[in-house]
Amino acid sequence: MTNTTQQPRHFLSLLDLTPAELHKIIHRAIELKAILRKGERHESLKNRTLGMVFEKSSTRTRVSFEAGMTHLGGKAIFLSPRDTQLGRGEPIEDTARVLSRMVDCIMVRTYKQSDLALFATHSKVPVINALTDLFHPLQLLADIQTWFEQRGDIKGKTVLWVGDGNNMCHSYINAAKQFDFKLHIACPEGFDPEAAVLASAKAHCEIIRDPLAAAKNVDLVVTDVWASMGQEEEQAKRERAFANYQVNDALMNQAHKDALFMHCLPAHRGEEVTASVIDRADSIVWEEAENRMHSQKALLEFLING
Repeated sequence: MTNTTQQPRHFLSLLDLTPAELHKIIHRAIELKAILRKGERHESLKNRTLGMVFEKSSTRTRVSFEAGMTHLGGKAIFLSPRDTQLGRGEPIEDTARVLSRMVDCIMVRTYKQSDLALFATHSKVPVINALTDLFHPLQLLADIQTWFEQRGDIKGKTVLWVGDGNNMCHSYINAAKQFDFKLHIACPEGFDPEAAVLASAKAHCEIIRDPLAAAKNVDLVVTDVWASMGQEEEQAKRERAFANYQVNDALMNQAHKDALFMHCLPAHRGEEVTASVIDRADSIVWEEAENRMHSQKALLEFLING
């Protein structure tokens, strides 16, 4: 078990770690990826257990954490709403108190950031945000790792976020501050990121309504689905609102010639991105998806082993 005499470090957003710590995790993720591809055994979390609490389902999050813990010699336990007392009305505080006495780390994929924060307050072990409606910091670790592998340090570069001011956009805002890059946000009126999140990194971020203007000479273009999980009933409304916010060849042609494209997946070709962009031969979306596993392994090592 993790040493519970000290206050655990949590990862509820990118702002919970220092820029130096985030860089350390990114470089460690690249090392762990190389170790795995060499076929070397590396069991830094042998006999450690990760509890995975899913209130929102996810293929990539579950598989990347389970596979990652296996690589590191540990074990991951999957808990759906049917498998926990949370789904039967147990207070969040009580679930956190009990689970954290039995495992070494807990990842939570849920709706409200406030529920996650409450869980972490009463946990004896590190808690990881595996997605809330406010932030998705794990995806940013993977995205930044992918950039570092392809281009080196992202400091001073310009990134374009196209689409909804959602949890992914919020985490890119945090990343702009922590990794010191410029962020253009191209979103229609009514779909801006939360003002408080934007204000925390206002020196690094700018909202530009015209996506083609926002894409001018950027180094990286990122987008997400127009309707996230739980917003399906808004699909038609969002299709109208985001009709001019598609990442296509015309938009990519405004960016630097060697600009990269990323998407957290799953993608809806023909909506937020065209097939010609996401399926091109040099697409790094699939490397980005794989890197969820490697960056999460580095984060687990950091939080559990210290």
